[in-house]
Amino acid sequence: MSRVLALKYRPKRFSDLIGQESVSQTISLGLKNDKLSHAYLFSGLRGSGKTSTARIFAKALVCEKAPTDEPCGVCSGCISAEEGRHLDIIEMDAASNRKIEDIRAVIESTKYKPSQAKYKIFIIDEVHMLTKEAFNALLKTLEEPPAYVKFILATTDPIKLPATILSRTIHFRFKKIGHSDVVEHLKHILQKENISFEEEALEIIARSGSGSLRDTLTLLDQAIVFSKGFVSKTSVVELLGAVNPDKIKELFEFVLKKDREAAVAAIKEFEEYEAENIINEIIEFLKNAISEKHRTMPLFVLERFFRVAISAKELLFMGADGTFVLTLSVLKMIEAMEIEDIDSLIAKYESQVDFSATPKMATVEKKEEQQIEPKVQIDDSTSLKTNEMAVRKEVEVGQWEKLQALLYERSYELGSVFSQNVSFVSYNDGVLMWSSRAEGKSRELLTKYYSIIKHIIQDIYGIDTKIVVQKEQPKTKEAQEEQPAVMSAALPNADGEEVYKGFTPVDDDEEETEYVQQGPGLFDDEQEAMGFEPETLEVKNLEDEAAELSLLKHPLVEKTKEIFGITDSNISVLQKL
Repeated sequence: MSRVLALKYRPKRFSDLIGQESVSQTISLGLKNDKLSHAYLFSGLRGSGKTSTARIFAKALVCEKAPTDEPCGVCSGCISAEEGRHLDIIEMDAASNRKIEDIRAVIESTKYKPSQAKYKIFIIDEVHMLTKEAFNALLKTLEEPPAYVKFILATTDPIKLPATILSRTIHFRFKKIGHSDVVEHLKHILQKENISFEEEALEIIARSGSGSLRDTLTLLDQAIVFSKGFVSKTSVVELLGAVNPDKIKELFEFVLKKDREAAVAAIKEFEEYEAENIINEIIEFLKNAISEKHRTMPLFVLERFFRVAISAKELLFMGADGTFVLTLSVLKMIEAMEIEDIDSLIAKYESQVDFSATPKMATVEKKEEQQIEPKVQIDDSTSLKTNEMAVRKEVEVGQWEKLQALLYERSYELGSVFSQNVSFVSYNDGVLMWSSRAEGKSRELLTKYYSIIKHIIQDIYGIDTKIVVQKEQPKTKEAQEEQPAVMSAALPNADGEEVYKGFTPVDDDEEETEYVQQGPGLFDDEQEAMGFEPETLEVKNLEDEAAELSLLKHPLVEKTKEIFGITDSNISVLQKL
């Protein structure tokens, strides 16, 4: 009687396992050296060899030569183990025997010694299906079973197992079987069965198995029956309802030629197939295109096509219409071909430019240089000085405007009062000079928010900036109408004289008072720096500042500053932050 290929070619030795070399080698060495644990856990994809490995392991423990890494296969223990009738190998399906009563029966059975072999082996398949109570009942026995008891647990979902179970077992993770290993195994089976085949057909079958050897062999059984003894690509494609790879290749030929009509017509031929299967075939085609020795598509184009395919899978996941998604994806791929790569752009530019031609302006520029050379030599120092002063004043104006803008951002009222009552004079060698004519409510507002103004000035001009203030007398309305607009910088005119721009110049005869703000971040004379009377300072603020200064002079703080190399400037920056 014929048997299905998955059972007929089930591994009987550790060397027969496909794609699990690390697992088989570790268990074989443990058996050979008699280094065995009392409990093992096998986890991995369905059809990856977990149950087969457990049975081979059990056979190695009941063989007459036990423990051995190579069961003889001829003794009574091996034969009965292969036939599934050995008394000391208890195999249980946890999916149908998941209650605490079933586990109690297993625990009761562990009390009795093996009847025939040296060990008593319990194989519990799909162990993650056990109930919480069943797991709790198994814990103690699993941790300290009798010396003759071995537990082998198998599961496809180890995450569902309690941590107490995982910690009591040696965990072997079965990896997904490689595509090439599956194809070679299919070739080996078909050669033994004397069945002809096309290699492309085996590639499709192996890809449809998704890494599960059992699923792949089941599909191969179907293909052998459907193709009447010759496994061809055409018959496999028809059997599985898959897309013929030749049609995918033809579709991409239309895409590369940017033939929209032909590409859309090809999509209509795919309406009988599942859209997700077509997208998977497109991704497989792109993967093969990358590994080709002579690629017909540039790498950047392949990368864009991959992005389009992944986006299509996301649309299908959200429930979009399959034909619409496929059509949209193909049109997006054609659009991706419109963008030129950097190499082609450089080549196009080089082909349009004649690098051998000598520029005609070279001679003219040389003559101009010769003509203006004497004039430049005569006025060189004056011109450079004028340009330097102009650039410097432009920078100063920009900084002052930035100060006003930041004040407006912080508070429109504060920025407006500051702009109307405080005028820029100059900024030289870290000294900022301005003039102030604030009175009444304007003066009170600027007093209240002086700390904000101070911090913004330090951000713009530097932490060590000193402030010199010219105190202006408030002007009458008539005088304000006669005076030009407030300016903020002085620029030299054509005659070398300074023309004030951005502030109102102060008369030499006009009485003025100067206040100099000292120190990088300590403003003891905050009110005087703005041209205000110091009596308006609140006593509480002065006390807080004094307390802070005394704390900074404490011996422990001084020692800390010395150890970590912290200066007063660093502390001022941290205070500001």
